[in-house]
Amino acid sequence: MPNRKAQEKHLKQTKKRTERNSLVKRSIKEIIKSGQKAVAAGEIDKKAGELTHKLQKTVDKAVRAGILKANTADRKKVRFAKMIKKSGAKPTPAVSQKNEEKK
Repeated sequence: MPNRKAQEKHLKQTKKRTERNSLVKRSIKEIIKSGQKAVAAGEIDKKAGELTHKLQKTVDKAVRAGILKANTADRKKVRFAKMIKKSGAKPTPAVSQKNEEKK
């Protein structure tokens, strides 16, 4: 238990950061698991591009925020891409709505 006010504040900040970081890490794991389920169900052809884009975006944000290290992020992205490639799906790049409006 903290003895000083500064220690109490530090403890509160640590709890807040830990919760925020674990939410980001959980979302990354959920994207990967949804990809695994799609591969098992044979629906990965439809979802490959969207899931890949979502994973890359989330992981890159986590690196920028200091939640993940760069090598860890790269490893997660490469393993996900390998899993999709092994399933035989060809991920088409997910086109955002902004890009469609420009056309």
